Amino acid sequence: LGAACSALVSPGDRVKVGQKIGEANAFVSAPIHAGISGEVKEISCQLSPSGKKVLSFIIESDGEDEAIEIINRPENFKNLSPGEIREIIKEAGLVGLGGAAFPTHVKLSPPPDKKIDAYILNGVECEPYLTCDYRLMVENPEEVVEGFRILMKVIGVKHGYLGLEENKPQAISALEKAIKNKPGLEIKVLQVKYPQGGEKQLIKAILGREVPLGGLPFNVGAMVSNVGTAFACWEAVRLGKPLLERVVTVTGGVKNPDNLRVRLGTSVANLLKECGGFRGEPQKLIMGGPMMGLAQCTTEVPVVKGTSGILIQTREEVRNEEPQVCIRCGRCLEVCPLGLMPNIITSLAENNRFEETRDYGTLDCIECGACAYQCPAKIPLVHFIKYAKAELNC
Repeated sequence: LGAACSALVSPGDRVKVGQKIGEANAFVSAPIHAGISGEVKEISCQLSPSGKKVLSFIIESDGEDEAIEIINRPENFKNLSPGEIREIIKEAGLVGLGGAAFPTHVKLSPPPDKKIDAYILNGVECEPYLTCDYRLMVENPEEVVEGFRILMKVIGVKHGYLGLEENKPQAISALEKAIKNKPGLEIKVLQVKYPQGGEKQLIKAILGREVPLGGLPFNVGAMVSNVGTAFACWEAVRLGKPLLERVVTVTGGVKNPDNLRVRLGTSVANLLKECGGFRGEPQKLIMGGPMMGLAQCTTEVPVVKGTSGILIQTREEVRNEEPQVCIRCGRCLEVCPLGLMPNIITSLAENNRFEETRDYGTLDCIECGACAYQCPAKIPLVHFIKYAKAELNC
């Protein structure tokens, strides 16, 4: 999310693993780095998971996987100032790995008049099918906690909360051991509830504070980061490693569902091959989860920083009912976590009355999909809300 990068290399150049190849020229942006070593074959517009074509690097691997030499890696990160850590995070290209992909150094730069007194590490992962954060907490709990403490240091927060739902006992046990003898950290075990992984919902569940519509977490003195972001922060600060890879859940209609550590830029086709290919006839390929993910028209799209999962739905799992007329049942209002009126927004969007949708909180919608899931008329409510957002942001 944010401004596009400018290219630092040209076709024919040889690059190494971890080399910066795209420079961020705006505050809300993050640089990108080569995930493999080899030759830059071309720089051209390619299809991205968003459905749009974006300027992309195509690198042909030389099979060497040669990495750049890490220089100025701090021996003791505890001696670094918050500003120095923030700069390392910025240069490493860190973004929120929960899906939004908001540049982390921007999140760690709240307005000076906003006092942050609580930092939440989001390990809820309430989206069905996805388990990449769960596996990260189980297998790398010490690194996740250490990365979280680094993030807390940048903000200057003394109290940190690790939020997990009660259906993750292995992760809870692993993190309890990891925070032992580390003052200021507390695990909050929460009821299983969708969409509790949204930062506003998590703040309400853990701190009892309600972020106002149009507001941000720092308006109520809180900050939220994903566990994947914390792990990437540990790698950047302690190992000098930029964001080159992430854990991706590959699940649904595949022969061998799995969680894979994947280099950014890897094609979805390669992930499906690694998991044994399709199981049965695929009907839909979703990048992300079934509630908030984006359907893809091809397997030849790359894994990007915000890719948490690849979900294959079979023909039996996909609802193909034709949408009907709204019956005014009010179920979409009942389940909206922000108390919006999805039916009214949809009606206005259908009639191209986009400015009027603003008054009903269109831009506050988190696109959780609960309204469309509950709609007995099968109306694609989230689709129309996204349509209205796009028109308002033109």
